[in-house]
Amino acid sequence: MPLLLLLLLFTPAILADAPAPETTTGWRDNPLVTAERAIVVTANPYASRAGRDILRRGGSAVDAMIAAQAVLTLVEPQSSGIGGGGFLVYWQQADTTLTTLDGRETAPFEAPPELFLDEQGQPLAFFDAVVGGRSVGTPGTVMLMWQAHQRFGKLPWRDLFLPAIELSLNGFTVSPRLARLVAEDREYLMRDEQSRHYFFDVDGRPLQAGTRKTNPALAAVLTRVSIEGPSAFYQGDIAEAMVNKVRQARPPGYLGLADLADYRVKERPALCAPYRQYRVCGMGPPSSGALTLGQILGMLSHFELAGMGPNSPQGWRLIADASRLAFADRNSYIADGDFVTVPVAGLLDGDYLAGRAALISATPHALEEARPGIPAPPLARRAADTSAEFPSTTQLSIVDAEGNALSMTSTIEHGFGSRLMVQGFLLNNELTDFAFSPKRNGVPVANRLEPGKRPRSSMAPTIVLYQDKPLLVLGSPGGSSIIGYVLHTLLNVLDWGMDVREAIHRPHILHRGQVLELEQGEPGRAMQPEMAQLGFATRLTETNSGLHVIMIRPDGLTASADPRREGQALAAD
Repeated sequence: MPLLLLLLLFTPAILADAPAPETTTGWRDNPLVTAERAIVVTANPYASRAGRDILRRGGSAVDAMIAAQAVLTLVEPQSSGIGGGGFLVYWQQADTTLTTLDGRETAPFEAPPELFLDEQGQPLAFFDAVVGGRSVGTPGTVMLMWQAHQRFGKLPWRDLFLPAIELSLNGFTVSPRLARLVAEDREYLMRDEQSRHYFFDVDGRPLQAGTRKTNPALAAVLTRVSIEGPSAFYQGDIAEAMVNKVRQARPPGYLGLADLADYRVKERPALCAPYRQYRVCGMGPPSSGALTLGQILGMLSHFELAGMGPNSPQGWRLIADASRLAFADRNSYIADGDFVTVPVAGLLDGDYLAGRAALISATPHALEEARPGIPAPPLARRAADTSAEFPSTTQLSIVDAEGNALSMTSTIEHGFGSRLMVQGFLLNNELTDFAFSPKRNGVPVANRLEPGKRPRSSMAPTIVLYQDKPLLVLGSPGGSSIIGYVLHTLLNVLDWGMDVREAIHRPHILHRGQVLELEQGEPGRAMQPEMAQLGFATRLTETNSGLHVIMIRPDGLTASADPRREGQALAAD
């Protein structure tokens, strides 16, 4: 079996059949929450309450994250959990340092080159690739939580799992969002016996909103992890259960005991890019979030957006074309830096971005074509992980009483991941990030599925610094849309002076390289003809961001949760 595994997949036809991973489930106005010293924002009220209570007990932001993430495994299983992975950005106030930890899923050692091809050598249909064992990568979330706690935790590890264990045993109330998503995914959740028994009753009826739901199997797993540490998850009978589930699934996969035993979290250098008087910081490759954001903002720093206002078609022309150019670079250069050379410095070089901005300013209309540039030094080898990403992720934003700040985005990839449930938690479908690759200039792109490799991701947990202190803590779910969601929020706050609530309640506008997407509603419909007149292909669309934003000011904290999901911001003073 060769170590370097090559997949050549023609996927536009596959992706055309792919449904939205997490459909829009409604809108609710969320308040602007204020606090003096500590605050938490997560995707579910149960998780926010767990994080708040830990903060009130004197726990650190990392302690609160662990408690909240464990609860999210239970109450938001479609989006994240201990069967997935994540990126963490952490500001430590005592020594004013920024740490970024990569806990994303990795490719198993035994995954073959024909992983996503049928017997005739053709790409598999979308859900034949996603659902089942073949798409499961090695989970990283438990080890990420452990490593973060070893360095930045204050309260005992075992105490942090008590809220999730108690909820798993005593029950939580199923939310309307979860109930709807289960019903919409019936066909695929029913394929796995444990998922079927958990999400549906004996007559095949899906979970109903308002139902009291317990998960004693998950309580048992979390109890063992809380007592024994990550070895309970990555070795022994829980690890064997995951491997057996994956290898006996239809179709089978390749996760092995060695993959779990050898899993490691990677600390990577934080990537910070200047924007006006601020520094926008996040994960480096394989995350493309901070790097692509930094490129867009670097181009936009050459224009006075503040005077144009948030409703200016010309302002949005600049933003859209900067996004197009940055996404062109992203698709050519960004991948797992452990396997290919990513020209980070060249892509963020001031002269390079000034040249890219000059392309935008040379015309009053949309660029006819947005091509990748050639950053210095030129590379003989380009990254080729041009994978499609599925926006079933979750965001945790936390500030503790000592001023430590945490932004973490975690995921199980597609909605409900692989749909395989093991002892009360779902396994990810991360390997499909390697499989679904569009053509570039009519030529299919080759992604390398190499043992231990982590696919490129748009997840963008972000901390914005002002005068070397945290000002904003934010991030969002949303696949490659995450970059646009975070960008829009930053511009709303930093250029147009909005508070964080107003910033995330405004309709989204984003460009990922193909079409200008305007969120459904009157503002989008009003702007659509003007943007079309400027030369953009446009589309009105539903958006499903889950932005969780905290602003840190000398007089206290403010925060809000995205109205498009069910998140909640809670003060923890």
